[in-house]
Amino acid sequence: MFKVLIYFFIGISLSMDAFTLSLSIGTTSPKKKSQLLLSTLVGSFHFFMPIMGSKIGNIFQYKFISYSNYITAFILSILLIEMILPKEEKKTIILNIVTSFIIALTVSLDSLTVGIAFGIDKEKNILAPILFSILSSFFTYIGLSLGKQLEKNYQKKAKIFGNILMFIVILKYLIFP
Repeated sequence: MFKVLIYFFIGISLSMDAFTLSLSIGTTSPKKKSQLLLSTLVGSFHFFMPIMGSKIGNIFQYKFISYSNYITAFILSILLIEMILPKEEKKTIILNIVTSFIIALTVSLDSLTVGIAFGIDKEKNILAPILFSILSSFFTYIGLSLGKQLEKNYQKKAKIFGNILMFIVILKYLIFP
């Protein structure tokens, strides 16, 4: 029971990046289909990344993972630029399949790191990835819905809030690698 509680709290902490980012993206008023797509992809990645990480173990820990925060910050910066552009100048929809896939991948890289730690500790448990998946899907959907409500009720202020929130998330990845 204690391990389940630990996995639950790890899952919540892993989901906070997805929640914050989805709150920001929600201020762009994504359609319900886009919300479900992103939530499902984030949950799927939070399921498979720890499993892959535990298989990888110690091999890539020092080669790739140390740069994951910078890669994430770069990708989120591109998304922020797209969010800031006026609607007339946008040539892509923020939450198309490719963008959703990239967002889900970037917010799930920390799950890969947790999986590597599980692999190093010889931890083989399917419960953790299942909890990570459920929690991250839930928090992503809630973030998108709250962001959409903010945009509906406060329009310009919500967009500014969303942009500032995205900028803070990017700074987090750059300052705390």
